[in-house]
Amino acid sequence: MDPRTRMLLEAPVGSTIVRLALPNVVVMVVQASIGLIETYFVARLGLDALAGMALVFPLFMLLQMVSAGAMGGGILSAVARALGAQQRERANELVWSAVAITVVLGALTTVAALLFGPKLYALMGGRDGSLAAATTYSTLVFAGAIPLWLFNSLAAVIRGTGNMLFPAAVISVGAVFLVPLSPLLIFGLGPVPQLGIAGGAAAVLLYYVIGCAIFIWYIWSGRGVLKPARVPPKLAWEPMRDILRVGLASTISSVSTNVTIATATGLAGLVGPAAVAGYGTGARLEYLLVPLVFGLGAPVAAMVGTSIGAGRRDRALKVAWTGAAIAFGITGAIGLAAALFPAAWLSLFGHDPKMIEVGTSYLHIVGPVYGFFGAGLLLYFASQGAGRVGWAVLIAVARVVIAAGGGWFAVRSFGGSTGLFAVLAGAIVVYGVANVVAVASGSWFAEPKPKTVPAVQPS
Repeated sequence: MDPRTRMLLEAPVGSTIVRLALPNVVVMVVQASIGLIETYFVARLGLDALAGMALVFPLFMLLQMVSAGAMGGGILSAVARALGAQQRERANELVWSAVAITVVLGALTTVAALLFGPKLYALMGGRDGSLAAATTYSTLVFAGAIPLWLFNSLAAVIRGTGNMLFPAAVISVGAVFLVPLSPLLIFGLGPVPQLGIAGGAAAVLLYYVIGCAIFIWYIWSGRGVLKPARVPPKLAWEPMRDILRVGLASTISSVSTNVTIATATGLAGLVGPAAVAGYGTGARLEYLLVPLVFGLGAPVAAMVGTSIGAGRRDRALKVAWTGAAIAFGITGAIGLAAALFPAAWLSLFGHDPKMIEVGTSYLHIVGPVYGFFGAGLLLYFASQGAGRVGWAVLIAVARVVIAAGGGWFAVRSFGGSTGLFAVLAGAIVVYGVANVVAVASGSWFAEPKPKTVPAVQPS
């Protein structure tokens, strides 16, 4: 057995999770910084360019969440379970299956963005200069959807072997080069022409192309645990199905967080503009919790998947509960701090008294239950590692239904935003508790019922 695989199966649980999670947390900070860097430089081009980038940003973030968190989770899970079962050849085959899936999904992303992107940006409020800027930026960024998908998928392959450091290093070093590259292409210098907002998109595209090439070199050079064939083998459906059954279901969960916040924003709009501003500003903290928990969730998923593959159910559960406790503690502490000192967070985004008042109400009510969100999300990642995400996805959908239905009832019945925020807090508690119950009930290990074939009566 490879020493890295043995480490996932035998090393102390708590310290191993923390040690493997640290590079991932750094990666999450770096990736968030990439978006801020781009926004900072594009803002200097004027309001139309900034508005155009803002129109594309939600779709780009959704693509990142689906490719890295959902489908990437399916790839990580499949590789980890194969290595845990000491099926090295299957793990190598899964690499090519992942490549095939992501190339297809990347091509579909590009086609969809080119065909429907401009119409969607217009529906979102893009007009004249901002619509032109959004279309330009979107066309270039999504034209490179295949390398972006491959970048996240190959990073997931490497993480599935228990190596969190190499993807973190590539992403972090790439960000260092992106800082000067982005303004160089946006504003031009010497022989390099000024490309405007297209230069920002080109810089991001180059970042993913070069990073993708480095991941390809690392995997196919045999420097890691895996040694896939240099020539694509004849692809089989079963390995691809193993990735897709987790990845496609996980996509629903990835989308649910965005749908919940978007729905709550719309309900806050029924109360008034101040409620929208207050809720939106306060809820940004929840968005930051997602990548933080992902930093913990990737090593937990790798350890759970390897343990499941090796038949170590006891260790898989111990890893999941330990990770959930860590996530609960960290996100709970952040939520309590925000509830106790809401102005420290809200004042970063503005000083309007009404916004501060509504945002403070949101953090007072919802902040103290953020620990349930962290624990529930961590158990979702652990369920990815186990290859059993059915209950986790249903629970994520249930949270959306509670937030939307209960929130609408609260706004219509009581008015104001307090009732809405109470429902949102309740939905988070249900999300966390339900995930705990699902894992504790043995949903990971439930065997499908065999199909019964009616006996043939002798004539």
